[in-house]
Amino acid sequence: MPRAIKNYFYIHYIANLINHLYSNCLPQSKINVRYISRIKQTQGDKIMNNLQINIENYLDYCKLQKRLDLKTLKAYRIDLLQFSEYLSITKVIKISPDILETYIAKLHQQYAPKTVKRKIASLKAFFHYLEYKEIIYHNPFNKLQIKFREPILLPKTIPLPTIEILLNTIYKEYYNASSHYRKRIALRDIAVIELLFATGIRISELCTISYQNMDLQNNIIIIKGKGAKERLINICDEHVLTVLNKYCSEYNNAIQACGYFFVNNIGNPLSDQSVRVMINKYCRLANIEQHITPHMFRHSFATLLLEENVDIRYIQTMLGHSSINITEIYTHVATAKQKTILESKHPRKNMNIVNQI
Repeated sequence: MPRAIKNYFYIHYIANLINHLYSNCLPQSKINVRYISRIKQTQGDKIMNNLQINIENYLDYCKLQKRLDLKTLKAYRIDLLQFSEYLSITKVIKISPDILETYIAKLHQQYAPKTVKRKIASLKAFFHYLEYKEIIYHNPFNKLQIKFREPILLPKTIPLPTIEILLNTIYKEYYNASSHYRKRIALRDIAVIELLFATGIRISELCTISYQNMDLQNNIIIIKGKGAKERLINICDEHVLTVLNKYCSEYNNAIQACGYFFVNNIGNPLSDQSVRVMINKYCRLANIEQHITPHMFRHSFATLLLEENVDIRYIQTMLGHSSINITEIYTHVATAKQKTILESKHPRKNMNIVNQI
């Protein structure tokens, strides 16, 4: 039970106890009834208006009713507690549009636009909740006009030859492994990298694939994406399927015990950080200077499909984007690639024209 509700019941219990004692001593006293009623209302209002209590209640609401994932809940907690620490007041009803404007201006001084955008979104959602629960009757965000241009940062991709070198390095580690233990680890690492590139899934999605959601008989994965939205992804490459089946067979007992498809050396679910460390290790072995992250496989997946003239709406579905506008960022990358191709590959470059201007 949330702390605020416990406190609320406790105050009512105390008030009822006082009411009982007074009623036995002075049963006809209207003053006592009014006084106790005032205690109930005042203490109840203090609880309902307390910013910290409302933040905790909101996070409980996000976890239990909206069923947001732990990563999102952690981000909400960080953003809301940061806002709470900034304020000198504790009552939510006293938070005005001016206070929000000043706070947002401070955020712009400290963080990149993308981070500011996320922190504002966290606050907006919180105040919408307060309005929905009738804790506040006037949402201060309704009087704000927040518009700022977020610079377009092109997604970083991995050149196809680099991906090829990386995969060859991991396969080499597998075949040259000096022990069964090392061979087993390399097999899992191959399965992880192959799946990242074959499907374009997020690293958080890969690490939380359950055993039940990996249907290798029908070559389908059920992915639980952002906002608890599910989507189906087909695995169509025979080599990738072979690797996944071999991995599943080798790690079957650990997978069954853990419940997740990808497990670490001690049988726990594989973490995001473990995959990053894994990629860095193989990049060093392959002498790849480019810094490669798991998410770059997702960018490369989308960009390479666009370059092959795949309809952007299909790419949107495969990536699990809620809006086509998010997917369209990859068209900028494809355009940049077009420029490189035209500058280096266009046949006009090799023509021998006499007396050019």
